[in-house]
Order: sequence, then C-alpha cells, then structure tokens
Amino acid sequence: MSQPSERKIVVITKQTRADELTKRFNNMTQAAFYVKKMGGDIDEYVAEAKAYKQSVSASFGQLQALARVQQIDRDYVPSFLFGEDDIVVVIGQDGLVANTLKYLNGQPLIAVNPDPARYDGVLLPFREEDLPAIVQEVLAGRRPRKEITMAAAQLNDGQSLLAVNDFFVGRQSHVSARYNIRIDGREENQSSSGIIVSTGLGSTGWLKSVIAGARGITGALSGGEVYDGAVPLTWDSDHLYYSVREPFPSNTTGTKLVFGEITDALQITSQMPENGVIFSDGVEQDFLQFNSGIEATICVAAKKGYLVV
Repeated sequence: MSQPSERKIVVITKQTRADELTKRFNNMTQAAFYVKKMGGDIDEYVAEAKAYKQSVSASFGQLQALARVQQIDRDYVPSFLFGEDDIVVVIGQDGLVANTLKYLNGQPLIAVNPDPARYDGVLLPFREEDLPAIVQEVLAGRRPRKEITMAAAQLNDGQSLLAVNDFFVGRQSHVSARYNIRIDGREENQSSSGIIVSTGLGSTGWLKSVIAGARGITGALSGGEVYDGAVPLTWDSDHLYYSVREPFPSNTTGTKLVFGEITDALQITSQMPENGVIFSDGVEQDFLQFNSGIEATICVAAKKGYLVV
C-alpha cells in the first residue's frame, strides 16, 4: 500500500434537517412531537440524516488512508483558510458545492452524492466508494477538471461578492425594488421584484425557473406554443444572463431591459433608501447592502472554480 500523501483533504459537510430540528427543539423527541403535530413525517428526516451520516463516515474511512483529513462544517467555510495544495471534498447537495467553490482559489473540488435516491446531483458525480481512485488520480495530476465561470459584483464603495450560480439584486422584503439599470449603452429606471444574474452553472437553476414561469404565462395568454428551449450557457461560458422579475411599467419606470446576455458588464444603481441587498447563490445571510447611491457592476469574474469530473 502506498504511503499517505502529505497534502491535506478538507471535507465539507453540513447539518441535516434532523440536526437542525434537534437544535431548535433541544432534542429529537420534542422535534418529533412538533413535526407530527404539524402533519409531517419525522421518519423521513431521520432516514435522510442516517443516509447522510453513513456516507460521511464511509467517505472518511476511504480518505484517511490517503492523506490527512480535516472536516469543516459549511458555516465555517467563508472564514476558513484553505491551503494552496488542499484537495476539497464536498458531501452534500448541489448548493453546498456552489457555496464552497467561490471560497477556493484553484483547489480541485470533488463532489460526493451522499444519497442518490433523494438528490439528483447535477454537480455530484461521485459516491464515497469512488474516492480512493479519484483522489489518487487528483494527487497524480491525471484527473480531468471542469472550469466553472463565476460572476462578480463590485460596488462603488469598495465591497465585492462572487457568485457561482447567480446573484439576486433587490429588496429584502416583498416591497418593489427601485433602481437604474444600464447595459450596452442603454439604460432605464425600473421598479420590479428584483434582478437575477445567472452564470452558466446557474442557468439550470433559478434562471430556468424564471424562464419556465415566463413561458407558461405567455403561452397561456397567447394560446399558442412559445419558446421551449434552455438558455444556451455552459459551465465555462464567458458571459452571463440577466432577468428582471415582474417589471412594472409606469410613467417613471420602464420594461424594455428585462432579459439579455451580459458580455461586458451590467451596471445597476440603487434608488432604494433602505433594505436593498445583493446576495449570491441563495445565501441571504451573506449579502451586500445596496441602498441609494450605491452602484454595482456585475460581470464575469476573473476567478474560476474547478470541479473534478
């Protein structure tokens, strides 16, 4: 058997829904009582947690023979200092992969699907039993990696944020967002439910939902067939797409710049006195304040992610 590598493997895990319920209600008995009272099935939570923890345990058993292993909960990823030569293994759902990628600096990421019966796993090509062969090939530099394009939001106050899937620009509440949007020499004041900016990786997520909704509405109103294709983006696309949600036409706001490709940059200036935000990849807790006078420039990021395939 070969000697363990001196490189470190960082394993990213998450709390299960059962863990979160136990934390909320102090113990599983009280959590089960609450779920049952609300008409839910606690057995599903328990079974999901069991499958996940079995996968984590099996993964560690495979990895510890190959290199030093350190486990990090997803909550600590934003502040964790990854080593330049670290290999990162994510065990969880697609969202955990996306939220980890933006904190890496070129380190390869291996994504493990802990429960294929529950998770489709578009970004989760491997199971725990695959890890010895995959890690050995990564260590030897023989395993292919897919480049992932990210988006960057740069504010005129110096703050910035990265997105692997998408940005949301708007209000924290359901109140309409007000802003000025500029792209390709055109501009417009708008009032809407916010703007989604999607990368190639995110084009099968939130953006797909936006397009599906628009397709259904236009189809119902027109009584005919409408566009039924996907947005033509790949994971390494050199451009982004933006979509304005529920734009409202009025004497002072328009609806001409509601969807399109971003090949250079999209600029948005907030006209919201308070509660304006920009957050990425569905993580509302990690946001930039976007209030009156703040200008955001959104474009393809110089930084790339690398997913082992």
